[in-house]
Parts: sequence; C-alpha cells; structure tokens
Amino acid sequence: MNTFFQNLAITIIFLAIRIQVCSQEKTSEQWQVLDIDFRTSEQIDNPLKVQFGAIFQNNSGTTLNIPGFYNDANEWIVRFTAPEVGKWSFKTYSSIKELAGKEGNIVVSTNRKENQHGPVIISKVNPQKFEYADGTPYFLMAFELDWLFALDFDNPNDIPKTKEIIGHVSDHHFNQIVMNVYAYDANWGERDKIDPLHDYSKPKTFPFGGTNEKPDHSTLNINFFKHLDRVISYLDQKGIVAHLMIYVWNKKVNWPEPRSEADNMYFDYVIKRYQAYPNLIWDISKEALAYGRDDMSYITDRIERLRKIDGYKRLLSVHDYSYCKAFPGLVDFISIQEWRPNLYSEMLEAYKKHSDKPVFNIEHGGYEKTMYSIFDGQYQDPLICLDRNYQCIFAGTYSTYYWQNTSWYNVITDPFSLPKTQQPAFDYYQNLTKLFKDYNFNDLYPEQYTFTPFALTNKKNTYLFYIPHGLTIAHGDISGTALQGKKVNVRWFNPLTGDYLLGKPYDFTKGSWMEIRRPGDIKSPFAVLILTTNE
Repeated sequence: MNTFFQNLAITIIFLAIRIQVCSQEKTSEQWQVLDIDFRTSEQIDNPLKVQFGAIFQNNSGTTLNIPGFYNDANEWIVRFTAPEVGKWSFKTYSSIKELAGKEGNIVVSTNRKENQHGPVIISKVNPQKFEYADGTPYFLMAFELDWLFALDFDNPNDIPKTKEIIGHVSDHHFNQIVMNVYAYDANWGERDKIDPLHDYSKPKTFPFGGTNEKPDHSTLNINFFKHLDRVISYLDQKGIVAHLMIYVWNKKVNWPEPRSEADNMYFDYVIKRYQAYPNLIWDISKEALAYGRDDMSYITDRIERLRKIDGYKRLLSVHDYSYCKAFPGLVDFISIQEWRPNLYSEMLEAYKKHSDKPVFNIEHGGYEKTMYSIFDGQYQDPLICLDRNYQCIFAGTYSTYYWQNTSWYNVITDPFSLPKTQQPAFDYYQNLTKLFKDYNFNDLYPEQYTFTPFALTNKKNTYLFYIPHGLTIAHGDISGTALQGKKVNVRWFNPLTGDYLLGKPYDFTKGSWMEIRRPGDIKSPFAVLILTTNE
C-alpha cells in the first residue's frame, strides 16, 4: 500500500472514532481516555485564552469539573476518564456561546484491560506505600527517559522508536517513566563519540511558537502536544506511569519569564491536556530550586494553580527535597535526590521523618555506564547502581534506574543490539521487581535489629535481610520479633539471576541469636536472606 492510501486509511479510522465519540450516547470503560470533541464554525481570536470545559455527573452522585483545551483547526476537546462505572451525563460551559451548553451521556462499563488498574494513589492501608485505584499494590520502579518526547515527533504515522525503547522498559518490569514535557540540550558528555542517529539534543520541535532559539512565547505549538499525547497514551497502553516533569531548568530550554502570561498559558495547557490520563503523576520541575530560576513561592504558586485545574486530583510531587521537606503538606509524596555514600541511613531517616507519605529517591547518584560517558555522577558500575537501589528499598523507600544511553539526550532505543559488554543490566531490575511481587512490598516495613543486616518485615511471619557485598554470615539478635522461639524456613534470593535457593531450616527455639552462613552456590556480590514462619 502506498503512502497516500496508508494516510487515507488512517484518516478514515480516525474519522470513524470521531463519529463514534460524537454519537448521541457514548460508551467507554472505567479509566479509559475518551476525547469528546467540539468545533466552532469560525476561527476564534486568542483560542488559548477561551474558558471551556464540562461538568460530568455519575448516577451515583459523583461530580467532576473537567476543563477542556484547544486542539487547533477550530477543534476543542474535553478529555474524560471515568473513575467509576455507571451512566455519566455532561454539560459544557464556555466563554464562547457556541461551545456552551452542549450535553451528552456516557455509559461506562468495567475496564477489560488486564494491565489497567486505574491511577496510582496513596495506599489506604499504609500511607508510605502506593497502590492502584482498584487496590492492586504498586511497587514503583522508575526509569528516567528525559528526551522521550523527541524520539518520533517527525513521524506523523507511528512512533516506532518510542515503542522500541518502551518495549524493553516494559519487558523488564519498570513501571514508571520519569520524563520531561520538553528538554533541549545539556552541556555534559563525550559528545564527539555519540552516533548522530542517537543524538536527540536540540530537537526541531518546541512547545511554544517559533523555535527554542527564537521562541514566540505568545502561542503554543499544538502539534508538539499532539505528539506528546501519542507518547503518554502508549505508556498507558503498556501499563507504565508517566512521571511528567512540567519544567526542567538545566536542559537549556528557553522558557518564558516565571509567572508571566506566557508561562501561565503553557502551564495551564499542560494540566488541562494531560490530567485525564490515568497513568499520570505530576512533578512541577526537575531539580526545581537548584539553578536559581525560581524560589519556593513560585513552586507553591504552581502547585496551587495545578490543584485548581486538575479535576482528577492526580498525585503530585516536586523534584527537590528542600521544598518537599519544607512543605510536605503540599505534595502527595516526597521526592529526594540523595547521592551520599551512606545511602541507606539517609533514606531511612527520610522514611522516619515523613511517616505519612511515600518517599521516592528520584536520583541516587548511580548512572550506569556503557561505551562512553554522558553523565557519570558518582557511581557507574551496574552492580553498585543495583546495590543503591536495594539500599533505598530496604529503607522502605522507592528508587529510580538510570542508564546513560537513555536517560538524557543520547537515546539508544534498542540497547540489546549493542555488543554484550555494552548492554545495560535491565534484567537485574526485572529480578528486583519479581522479589517484591513475591513478597508484597506494601506489607513490609524497614527494621534493623542488633548487629543484623538491613531488614524488611511484615512483623508477623516474613523477614527479608539484605546481605551486602563482603558479608558472609548473617549475624544478629532477633529478640522481640515473630521469629523468636520458632523453627523458621530459610530461603535465599540471587539479585543477579532472580533465582531462589532453599536453605536448611533455622532453629530459634533455643535462643534469639542468628548466625546463618551465605551459601556458596549464590555467585553474586550480594544476596537476600528470607526467613519465614509457618504461622
């Protein structure tokens, strides 16, 4: 089929979807994104300044006020995602008479997608853990991909590069992408060694009018956002959360002045356009206070502005611990950027300090390296990077993975086409997520007993001990635990292979001292010791 007929087919399919969406009674599924579109007969002056939205009401009584957005070419969209099944009605409002008073009904059925569990929320049982809206535990294992928006912006028909890298991310059980709405360039890395095919710095796309070099901040580039729709929608299809950083200050973006009309226009538009996606988590800015761009009052202003616009109340954080620590009540979870060598103790301290919120180490200083340097940080060895993730998790907090050939402007979308020695260690993180699916992280709390390694326990019948590099025997006093006075089952987990190994049962009936030697069969610098009782 030639290009003309391919595009014609795509157009026909698109129109068919629009015809269905614009039918008198619409149908949808819970947590499915539905675009309800409207058109004006004539071009509107300053369409980005038009007030427009709809009030949705469920037959159960739930009401949502959802702002709409301009989508170019006289088209206006209210993007709706039903948090509940049932029959919903809606009525539009607008400062433009032609867009006001439009009514309709939507019949919402149970979602049938296997990997769709609704938005991520704070656990109703443990406020330091995440879960999905349907109650399924959410063990956050994030992957930074700052230039994801740039991979296929020039391809109107498909997003093959995006699908390729996200396929690898999904296959290895990462379930959150830390990403920018937009980034331009960076001043680090061995740029002369980078293959131009993988270099996405200085992308020829921009969220405003004009270009990053010569911006027109008075308007927005709607096509930029149409492409970003495709990216976030595909992440939703794959069951991956988009941790969307609305601003970034160290990527050479030519932003408008803070709090200016152009700044507010951009910020409001992002919230209106993306809030409906159930896989969305907000982050005001990457390293929000680190580069002298703004102050805490500006971040607070942005948070208050977002809360007023976001009808779905998606989770929100700020990539800056100084802000989160100063105003914990304004964020839904704590973001921290902790690089120090004593990582476990620092993360445990943050966990204890913020006892009513999850804590997420969004950047722990480990940036896994391959054939050349993009940004080395403090730790580059794959095993050390893995160890730092385990330290965060055994402190009861969450963590992020960085590979230097995807996290910034150099993006290799098929990393396993590289020579074996240059490939990333994604499989280590697949093993990590397997462990905390088998032993539900939402049931576990950090502990450290006298002389013992770092532990996670449900305080009833399960104790996991992280055995670091060089530790050959797990010593310690487990007095006061549920293990005391019992014979316990012993199991070992190999973080490098994902394999379990049964050990000999251990007898605590004669004392509370633990002395369990690590088996020689685990050929890994570190391991996890798992002790369980039959109760």
